[in-house]
Amino acid sequence: MIIALSGGVGGAKLALGLSRILPPEELMVVVNTGDDFEHLGLSISPDIDTVTYTLSGLANREVGWGRHDETWSFMETMESLGGETWFRLGDRDVALHVVRTRRLRAGETLSAVTADLCKRLGIGPRVIPMTDDRVRTRLLTEHGWLDFQDYFVHRRCEPVVRELAFEGAATATPHPAFMAALADPRLQAVVICPSNPFISVEPILAIPGVRAALVACKAPVIAVSPIIAGRAVKGPTAKMMTELGLDPSAGTVAHRYADLLDGYVIDHADMAEVVSIDARVTLAQTMMTTIEDREALARTVLDAAAVLRRRK
Repeated sequence: MIIALSGGVGGAKLALGLSRILPPEELMVVVNTGDDFEHLGLSISPDIDTVTYTLSGLANREVGWGRHDETWSFMETMESLGGETWFRLGDRDVALHVVRTRRLRAGETLSAVTADLCKRLGIGPRVIPMTDDRVRTRLLTEHGWLDFQDYFVHRRCEPVVRELAFEGAATATPHPAFMAALADPRLQAVVICPSNPFISVEPILAIPGVRAALVACKAPVIAVSPIIAGRAVKGPTAKMMTELGLDPSAGTVAHRYADLLDGYVIDHADMAEVVSIDARVTLAQTMMTTIEDREALARTVLDAAAVLRRRK
């Protein structure tokens, strides 16, 4: 069994690579839900949707999110009626949100809804939210506290980030299947995907019991850096690090995870940082442009984990 901790686009790419080289029953993808929000009366789970669309082959490959076969009549009509259009929802995407919203309001859990949607989309690996409880990422900026999607989409990551908070995390309960898997003697590795550590991975780690369970985990914990040569592959990771007074580097990300890591995968471009990282470092091509890149990086991560298991 392999557990992958994932945010949106970057995490979904590696999760897809893992799904293509592992039997489906051997992969569990635990997804950040701090990005979830309510918009136009709908319950939206952006990271879960990105992971499920990616694993089902439906993702828009050009941007990494949304569906590749999307149409936009809903948004065009919204705009003509003077409605909010800053968060773009395609016609087929809206259908998913409507189904999720209806079922959540009827009393189903997010994990139950997600499991059924994954089954309907033909996804083999298990995809679970980090928790069924409400957790919301918020950012302190020069404009005050902002909800994540307001910062990320509406304001295009332009405000300067001074602080982050994960509302609801302190009283949330991690998904029981996630915690059970961490304690399962069959677990071979925990993979922290190359997602933004602040807004994708740390919301998962902020839930009581998760960090301690990862530290106590008998299987190796191995992360893939989301930074290559001081730049984020996608998203505001490097910008946020600079604004928080941190050096935007692969080494800095490793230090954020220092108490958890047995292994760390960085790009060849960051070879000079190996000496500053306490975990066992593996050099690889971490830019995932093609499906072959995703599979190759997944194999590198699993090979590195196998070496760490033998050492343990």
